[in-house]
Amino acid sequence: MTVKQLRAFLAVAQSLSFAQACERLHLSQPALSLAIKSLEESLGGPLLVRTTRSVSLTPEGETLLPIARRLLADWDNAEELLRQHFTLQLGKVSIAAMPSFAGNLLPVALKAFRNRHPKVNVAVHDVINEQVLDMVRNRRVELGIAFEPDSLDGLDFTPFYTDRFVAVVPTDCELASRQDVSWAELLRENFITLQRPSAVRLLLEETVAAQHGKLPVAFESHQLGTIGRMVAQGLGVSVVPSLCIQQMQELGARCIALHSPEVARRVGLIRLAEHKLSTAAQALCDVLLHVTDWNTLDLPEAPT
Repeated sequence: MTVKQLRAFLAVAQSLSFAQACERLHLSQPALSLAIKSLEESLGGPLLVRTTRSVSLTPEGETLLPIARRLLADWDNAEELLRQHFTLQLGKVSIAAMPSFAGNLLPVALKAFRNRHPKVNVAVHDVINEQVLDMVRNRRVELGIAFEPDSLDGLDFTPFYTDRFVAVVPTDCELASRQDVSWAELLRENFITLQRPSAVRLLLEETVAAQHGKLPVAFESHQLGTIGRMVAQGLGVSVVPSLCIQQMQELGARCIALHSPEVARRVGLIRLAEHKLSTAAQALCDVLLHVTDWNTLDLPEAPT
């Protein structure tokens, strides 16, 4: 039983006229008769009684009629829905982004996307870097924005820009008047950092291990906002991506350049390698990669 056969049956059953059905479907009478005959053969018996003067339905035809209406209505609705998705008149796409990006730069790209495709819904998952990678790998989202992973392992990474980390200190401490600070000087203070398995925490630990040993962690949190407030209250110092400078300053902390060593990590788009994106996800991908020029945005920079 095919959609074409059901349309032929429904046209005849509603008009009770082969001639009117042919006109409605733009089919020749032999083609229409063949479609009806094929449907009857596939179902096992006659659906229509045809004489020289009239057409009527058999009991089985009467049974099929409401079913055919529902099936064809569902088919037409499915066709229209998919057409709207493919043409981005409707749709939904999910993206995961690490908090520093989701709360600062992602809205810029989403505004450009919304201007192009106002009917497409975007679900943003604001999660830590490691969860971004997991959500992409597990296909919970099609796109992710995160630091460049050490191992791609089935992922594609396209860089946007390089984020250089900065020191965060209380505004009333001695370091706040400085233009820059070394790791050795910073680590004399109580250190506040993100909890494991945060990529930022692991990166900082790896960076300082050779020269300075373990981080003197006094406080730790899952949220950068909490860290900023702790620093502002004088509980210690921290190191965050430069993307968070404005956020830290709004919370009452001061950001200064960090050196010896400098810490930097590329930020970019994550997707599954060799995976076909949905139309909506591909459209968002195009905006992120080709429409939004990250080099022209007002990206926070470490103070000099």
